[in-house]
Amino acid sequence: MNEFLILAAALIAGMMLGVFFFGGLWWTVRKGMESERVALWFVGSMLLRTSVVLLGFYFVLGDDWRRLVAGLLGFVVARIIVTRLTRSAEQANPFTQDARHAP
Repeated sequence: MNEFLILAAALIAGMMLGVFFFGGLWWTVRKGMESERVALWFVGSMLLRTSVVLLGFYFVLGDDWRRLVAGLLGFVVARIIVTRLTRSAEQANPFTQDARHAP
């Protein structure tokens, strides 16, 4: 039973890392396109998000392959959830629908 709790915690940690990574990506795209220094936003965000996720996987999930797999599963699940939430948020905003069809 104790191992189940450890794997559940690894799954939740992976989900939190995934929400940070993909939520940060969504936020970067929205804010970066409004900036005058788009490349700085995207490169800085990529370095920060990747560093945090790699360190999280290394320190929280790194010494047991079962915890690593559970964390990776949580990361993928978080990607699916964030993608669906951000897609529904974009569909609710009429300005983003017009921007997709701009020349």
